[in-house]
Amino acid sequence: MNKLIKKPPITSALKEWDTQSCLLTDGSLSLLVRKGGIMETHAGFEVEHRSFLLYPTFLHQNPAELQPQYQSLLRDDPQPGVIDFPALAEVVAVHKVESLDRALRLEPLQALRGAGIERRFHYRNRPWVHALLLRVQPLLEPLVLPESAGMLGCVSWVPLDGVTVRAGEPVVPEDVLEARRLELEQLLA
Repeated sequence: MNKLIKKPPITSALKEWDTQSCLLTDGSLSLLVRKGGIMETHAGFEVEHRSFLLYPTFLHQNPAELQPQYQSLLRDDPQPGVIDFPALAEVVAVHKVESLDRALRLEPLQALRGAGIERRFHYRNRPWVHALLLRVQPLLEPLVLPESAGMLGCVSWVPLDGVTVRAGEPVVPEDVLEARRLELEQLLA
């Protein structure tokens, strides 16, 4: 039986490749390597939103940048113009990685090949990426919205108008998520 986890209204969704959204939602992975959507504050690096919906996008999915074991998950958009949000994500940890060597060490913990990590690392001539460790909870009821003009384009965050969702238990047990957090920290040391 799924335990209901009540969450306040959600105000944003994070666009991420459909394949990676699927891997996060089924618990296969808990880590994203990102370039955008993170800001620097006096306390360190923060994600603009600590809790958000995963917004699967088919735009720019690049088979050459996915590890071979995840290639079979690539698919065409089943409903163009409609977004089916699969899960709620909460940031557990965020690390700015300014060494390409350290960034490449993350390959086993997420879906991108080394070349995909390297491309993101050097994107816009700013040599760094962020590693986001996420706690992911599948939605108990489908949330399907028509894609509006404000959702289009190459943006990380998509504002939502106070969407309320019901999320189930995390797909990764807390002890496993903690082990993944420790492995991430060891790889970045």
